[in-house]
Amino acid sequence: MSIPIQRLDAVEPGTDGAGDVARANDVLHHMRPGPLQLAALPPLSLYVHLPWCLRKCPYCDFNSHEWRGGGGGGDTPSIPESRYLDALVADLDAALPLVWGRTVHTIFIGGGTPSLFSPAAIDRLLGDLRARLKLAPDCEITLEANPGTFERDRFRAYRAAGVTRLSVGVQSFNDEHLKALGRVHDGAQAIAAVEEAASAFDTFNLDLMYALPGQTPAQLEADLDQALALAPPHLSVYHLTIEPNTYFAKFPPVVPEDDTAYDMLDRITERTGARGLSRYEVSAYARDGHRCAHNLNYWQFGDYLGIGAGAHSKLSFAHRVLRQVRMRDPVRYMDGALAGAAVARSDDVALADLPFEFMLNALRLKDGFTLAQFGERTGLSIASIQRPLEEAERKGLLARDLWHAWPTERGLDFLNDLQALFLSE
Repeated sequence: MSIPIQRLDAVEPGTDGAGDVARANDVLHHMRPGPLQLAALPPLSLYVHLPWCLRKCPYCDFNSHEWRGGGGGGDTPSIPESRYLDALVADLDAALPLVWGRTVHTIFIGGGTPSLFSPAAIDRLLGDLRARLKLAPDCEITLEANPGTFERDRFRAYRAAGVTRLSVGVQSFNDEHLKALGRVHDGAQAIAAVEEAASAFDTFNLDLMYALPGQTPAQLEADLDQALALAPPHLSVYHLTIEPNTYFAKFPPVVPEDDTAYDMLDRITERTGARGLSRYEVSAYARDGHRCAHNLNYWQFGDYLGIGAGAHSKLSFAHRVLRQVRMRDPVRYMDGALAGAAVARSDDVALADLPFEFMLNALRLKDGFTLAQFGERTGLSIASIQRPLEEAERKGLLARDLWHAWPTERGLDFLNDLQALFLSE
């Protein structure tokens, strides 16, 4: 599961709030004088969105689209790989002036279900990216994969194409819970997929959900037993939440009470810690050397260029921070990107919103942030957040010293309350 840190509602060109779309990729426009003075630009990542799934999960509010083309056979169910890759390249070519000369440190290919795309398509995509971008020698390249698209040696082919890290969306090993979540795989397929990932990659991630419909603490223990037996070097754990505009929002399932869910999370943290997986972010656990560099860049308020249907970007310039959103609908996105107009919205982040945008990310990290980093990434003085810092400390949600600040255990448990303290008035 990918984690787009800023969830905005994308709008198409010509609608209210579309921003300065006409000049979205005009670098001179973004370099003009403005309210900020950033001494240096943060690290840059690339996010590539592949939007199709075999089936839309009832809890999912990401920009994913069930593929109904049907009947194509071969590696994919007739997904328009070639045209979509052409659109991605056109989108990137149009955006290159905004990031020209900058090194890309991580790439994340998310969805949707990116593993619906053939290894040959991923190989072509990464070749096109390398031809246009300056990649760091140790660039982390992550691909999301679904056990329902698993075939033997498919993951090895992704590794041969240049993917360095796989993220396997297991969610559960319990067939009953997988069915309730609308997943297209069963527990046996999940185990086989993770075992294949472990044999093909030096590092990989396993996604697991908890507080599932009807899930008992004993069933969570069973999921943890199986997950830890597979020895993943990285584990992402998500509380099932009922998001607006999803099937579950219309037909809510019966899920464990909040107190039970908190106990489940405590148990996850306890058991993963005992197996050498330390919690470094509110939903992420990793062995030493296996933290997700791409997501760390999000959480440290780094920059990222997003290409693909509905992808989000956050790009810094000397005097402003820019946010962009691509067209959400895949067909409209392909048409727009190939015509040089993939961006649906392009806006500067308001000065008053920068503290909250920074904290929305940085406070997810167990180690928090340095006070110097806040100034470097936002261009603002630490004095601009002194009042909410003091209030968060008074409420026991935050701790700090002269150099950095970090969420307490209570702050991680009540993260939304902590982040909300930094909203502009």
